[in-house]
Amino acid sequence: MTDEHRRATSRVFSSMDVDKQREIARKDGANVPHEKRSFAQDRSLAAAAGRKGGRAVAPHARSFSSNRGLASEAGRKGGQATQRRRAERSERS
Repeated sequence: MTDEHRRATSRVFSSMDVDKQREIARKDGANVPHEKRSFAQDRSLAAAAGRKGGRAVAPHARSFSSNRGLASEAGRKGGQATQRRRAERSERS
């Protein structure tokens, strides 16, 4: 990434050096204890954020709200991916 691009962007993470991004991503939120994460403390805050994100999508583009099968399939895939990652982590340790 060029210095010009770094100055032009308002997104801090995307303007960082790639190695610094990887270092932060590797930590995977490990620096913040679970009990101090705002959504872990306040479920209503998490719900409000979800609603806000949902409103950002035009009603005709909300495929999950109009297609329960698609939503179900996505949830199943996400759950399977989570189980797979957990199994891989436990094999490594």
